[in-house]
Amino acid sequence: MQLIEWLGIIAGALTTGSLVPQVIRIYRLKSAHEISLLFTLLFFAGTVLWLIYGSLIRLPPIILWNSVAVVIIVALLVGKIRYGKK
Repeated sequence: MQLIEWLGIIAGALTTGSLVPQVIRIYRLKSAHEISLLFTLLFFAGTVLWLIYGSLIRLPPIILWNSVAVVIIVALLVGKIRYGKK
């Protein structure tokens, strides 16, 4: 594997992994009123588009991390809908 591919894998892991603490916090506190629904929906749409883009040009790091991110963002969205009311 070339250095540039490792760079993509590490970057994807860091940015996708940055969502995990927020999802854990939402479910642990059962509170998501401070999370913007519009942000979450836009972030989801952007991530799906990145996934499509990566699939079309066959870039494994983009496909891998955006696939994982879609799952995490869905968990964030479910938490927002479930626990977003004050």
